[in-house]
Amino acid sequence: MMKNPIWDIDDGDFMFRTSDNMAIDSDGHMMMRMSNNMAMDMDSGDIHFTSSWSRYQDDEEDD
Repeated sequence: MMKNPIWDIDDGDFMFRTSDNMAIDSDGHMMMRMSNNMAMDMDSGDIHFTSSWSRYQDDEEDD
């Protein structure tokens, strides 16, 4: 389980990773990672700027 959520800058809410490239936000929208700081809302196709995903991958390696 993720220690730290990913911050969705555009919506002002959090996303929680479900896999390396997928997350779900606090509204229940599936988000697909496009880069370290971008994700696409799988429902609307909108691109969202986010906090870095790579930082959280490094955290998991320490567990």
